[in-house]
Amino acid sequence: MPDTDVKPDHCPACGARNDCSLADPRTADSECWCYGVSIDPAVLEALPAELRDKACLCPRCAQVEAQLQAGRPPIP
Repeated sequence: MPDTDVKPDHCPACGARNDCSLADPRTADSECWCYGVSIDPAVLEALPAELRDKACLCPRCAQVEAQLQAGRPPIP
């Protein structure tokens, strides 16, 4: 995937929506979900250099789905 194909609201690894609040003008003043998780540096290093720091990974590719689930309040 060339650098020009990176969209801020899509995961640079798989192309799925990344749910980045900063990429959406309606929620750009809110922190992104990725601020509250710990992403293994090896996951980021596995991305080709030209795709790094262009857009958030999706939770699946960032391998943080369990962290996000643990941080959510239980559904009544």
